Amino acid sequence: MKGLALLSVSDKSGIVELGQKLVEEFDFQIVSSGGTAKTLQSAGIPVTKVSDYTGAPEILGGRVKTLHPRIHGGILANLDLESHQEDLKANNITAFDVVVVNLYPFEKTIAQDNCTLADAIEQIDIGGPAMVRASAKNYHHVTILSNPASYDEYLQQLRENKGKTTLEFRQKRAMEAFAMTAAYDQAICRYFAQVNPESANYYGIGGNKIATLRYGENPHQKASWYQSGNEATGWASAQQLQGKELSYNNLVDLEAARRIICEFPSDTPTAVVIKHTNPCGVATGETLATAYNKAYNADSVSAFGGIVALNQPIDAPTATAMSKIFLECIVAPDCTDEAKAILGKKSNLRVLLLSDLNSGSQDNIKAIAGGFLIQENDLSIELPESWQVVTEKQPTQEDLKELLFAWKVVKHIKSNAIAITKNCTTLGIGAGQMNRVGSVKIALEQAQNQAQGAYLASDAFFPFDDSVRTCGEAGIKAIIQPGGSIRDEDSIKAANELGLVMVFTGVRHFLH
Repeated sequence: MKGLALLSVSDKSGIVELGQKLVEEFDFQIVSSGGTAKTLQSAGIPVTKVSDYTGAPEILGGRVKTLHPRIHGGILANLDLESHQEDLKANNITAFDVVVVNLYPFEKTIAQDNCTLADAIEQIDIGGPAMVRASAKNYHHVTILSNPASYDEYLQQLRENKGKTTLEFRQKRAMEAFAMTAAYDQAICRYFAQVNPESANYYGIGGNKIATLRYGENPHQKASWYQSGNEATGWASAQQLQGKELSYNNLVDLEAARRIICEFPSDTPTAVVIKHTNPCGVATGETLATAYNKAYNADSVSAFGGIVALNQPIDAPTATAMSKIFLECIVAPDCTDEAKAILGKKSNLRVLLLSDLNSGSQDNIKAIAGGFLIQENDLSIELPESWQVVTEKQPTQEDLKELLFAWKVVKHIKSNAIAITKNCTTLGIGAGQMNRVGSVKIALEQAQNQAQGAYLASDAFFPFDDSVRTCGEAGIKAIIQPGGSIRDEDSIKAANELGLVMVFTGVRHFLH
């Protein structure tokens, strides 16, 4: 008896080639529906339409076509049970050997700017998941192919096993299929949660494994990299031009670099150097090479072995400058051919292109014992027109520009966070200290004499005036902070005595 295959796919990658091999090499009969049947027929592949096979027409504009006993009986039959064999015979049903199904492009649809609720609902597949789950459940007897990447391996299985597949192969494909439908349902859940946040009481986390990483933060920790959803976005969609495979720490640092570089528009050349998720150098410049050199010189010691993020395509001068030291990774939206040749001489250097640096998740998820926490990512940045100048001395337009730069930087430093900047370049970073006084001291020590006439940003309010007085003694010109302490008046008084500018933003930017 001929093998029987059911082909009904949204992603038609490789489906013609698979259909040809099934018919010509293995003498399969193909049952197919809708656009898949048309694609196969156009390629000259003999196909029996689902409606002809079941004797029931497609109805409701194609919403109902495969939901029929002759389809699902042929998928779900346990051929080891005599009662199932009898049911198949009595109802003129043939068991399927292979089911090739993938789902409507729900995630692609909702990613479109003009997608309406009606558009999204129409892309919720019903028959597809039913066939996929039924086939995966019955993997002892049916092969489910839900990913075009598995077609070649399936054909090789047929060649090696006299037209059959191994149980191990079928079980792997079943696991893959269940993962796909789980991710699909979670994407729908997340979408409806966005449509109506007040009624959302479920949050699903799922992903497809991209890679088993060599190890986690330390060599004794196992780690893996997963892509959320079925559509590659963010780092899963990045192009790695060269270099060793990415490590766990690389990816964590790259994400920190991506988040801070997104603060700066692409028409302002900006470079960020990250070390252990904290920026050790951030700068803007007239050219990308100038911005990079300023960021590097801000803390050249820490920059060694760091991660660099750029908001413009890498050009030859910037590539030349970066190639002079050891860096772990570079990420930019693009890279010129000349720059590729320069960086290519450092074969271990990881160079990634992420065309959309803003393609990050809106949610921040942290695991805790027995569950997880979800918050919106801190995408807020307060502009000068919303600030409150609280000192007698008023800022100039140049002061406001510099304070905005410092404010953008400090929100990406681990709390307690202090950033000292001048000429839109970081001079000193105080990160992750248990008290704000310690962070101020570290940042000033790093800035040294350059603190004279510089700008200081604090991610949260100063609880006392001691740090303000320390800043004044070091020559800091202006301070930006959220305000909100019960002792704000003490800090304002100290700033006035020292002739400092101080502005309150009214918004805190803790980063734990």
